[in-house]
Amino acid sequence: MINQIKWLKWVYLVLAILGAVLPTLANIEFAKTYGPSFDIQLFIDLANNNPASQSLSRDLFIGSSAVFVWIISESYRLKMRHLWVVILTTFIIAFAFSAPLFLYLRELRIEEINRG
Repeated sequence: MINQIKWLKWVYLVLAILGAVLPTLANIEFAKTYGPSFDIQLFIDLANNNPASQSLSRDLFIGSSAVFVWIISESYRLKMRHLWVVILTTFIIAFAFSAPLFLYLRELRIEEINRG
């Protein structure tokens, strides 16, 4: 049996929703400001435009890379299904969505394991 906090999965679900909505709103604002083609090179250039944004971009890149490796290994350890959804949404929606989504799905899997 794996110990877990019963309400924690709902926190993860709320964070996943926010992680989808807030970056999407920022991406819509980017498209409105710089054109609907969503120029990825311009996006990356702007994300590294000054030392503060460079710090945040690099912090996100390193942190999300480490968490992404853990997500893959943890999903194999717990024999979780549908890992492809988490991987796909990382790149289609946002890491801010897929990481909390994985944590929500992980809590569901732990509940399933505990029920036996």
